[in-house]
Amino acid sequence: MTTPISTLADTVAGTAADTIDRTRSTVEGLADDARDLTQRGVNALRDGTRALREETAHLADSTVGYIKDEPIKSVLIAAAAGAALMALATLASRSFGSRD
Repeated sequence: MTTPISTLADTVAGTAADTIDRTRSTVEGLADDARDLTQRGVNALRDGTRALREETAHLADSTVGYIKDEPIKSVLIAAAAGAALMALATLASRSFGSRD
């Protein structure tokens, strides 16, 4: 004989089991989505790194070609850049030294 309390207990138990199953499915779906996003991020990072490496190699080749074609101009540009960096370093060291 089933009593209203046992029927209610069966209903609650069934509802709880359904809720647990749905929650488990949702968590598993979220975990799958997280794995997919992680893999896409890794792939994007790998592709970006590869593109950056190729661009750097191209720029290095272009620079070497320019230096071979224009050696004197290249030396003058390098000297001017070095002098500008040295002037900035000197200016920065003076401004930091005057704060004491």
